[in-house]
Amino acid sequence: MTSSTSAIRLGFEPFVNASPIELKANWTGADVIAVIAAANRQVFGNSHLMASERLVGAESLLASGNITVRDFVRALAQSNLYRAKFFSSVPNTRFIELNFKHLLGRAPNDEAEISEHLNRYVEEGYEAEINSYIDSAEYQDNFGESIVPYYRGFAYQSGQRTVGFTRMFQLYRGYANSDNVQGKNKSTWLADDLARNNAAPIRTATFGQGLAGNTCDSRGQLYRVSAVQSNNGRTTQIRRSVREYLVTYDQLSPTLQRLNKRGSRITQITLA
Repeated sequence: MTSSTSAIRLGFEPFVNASPIELKANWTGADVIAVIAAANRQVFGNSHLMASERLVGAESLLASGNITVRDFVRALAQSNLYRAKFFSSVPNTRFIELNFKHLLGRAPNDEAEISEHLNRYVEEGYEAEINSYIDSAEYQDNFGESIVPYYRGFAYQSGQRTVGFTRMFQLYRGYANSDNVQGKNKSTWLADDLARNNAAPIRTATFGQGLAGNTCDSRGQLYRVSAVQSNNGRTTQIRRSVREYLVTYDQLSPTLQRLNKRGSRITQITLA
């Protein structure tokens, strides 16, 4: 279990104590509104939707009890809007990464899962690829017919591979971030790790801060070293530029020694 402090530093504290959004048998109009908002947020990767973009037909069917939450999620993921945001404008591997994130709430575990879904898309098409997540036993076991999918990868669960925990943080870039505006959205985020079967270090969504764990061991931290190159007396220095170095605990001492030898003046050392 990740500590509350670590959850805050890693940017997923809104999910720590939050209960899954479920449309129960005795639901009210307010419950439907909450489900629609949560489903739109989850499936569309936290994108802001204009009023004209919302699937009002599917929302009406859900509000009238004619479809389940699972049917509503399917409608969102098979919509032209989802295609435009996460299929037409990105590589197929990125599309599949995001399907795992949006529809199953986790990252793909290995390259075999990516290959399986690539083959399904090529052989059976877009709708079959989307349905393979929503009709899976994994979806049914975790969300059933009435729960909105949510990010499950932040905590270890029965049957979950450990590497999935770290890979989830590769795909998750903060509660306020949006999947369709991230800088790397045009390319896959996990290709190298999956190909090498590696687990990348967990970093925050802001400036690469590592998860030190519940022990608060400073060796797990990253440090930002700010330094100014001193005037060596041979030239007139009109403006001094501040340079920053991001280093681990083990690299901290060698970095300071190297900068001192260069004649740099250390101005600040802070946790990254």
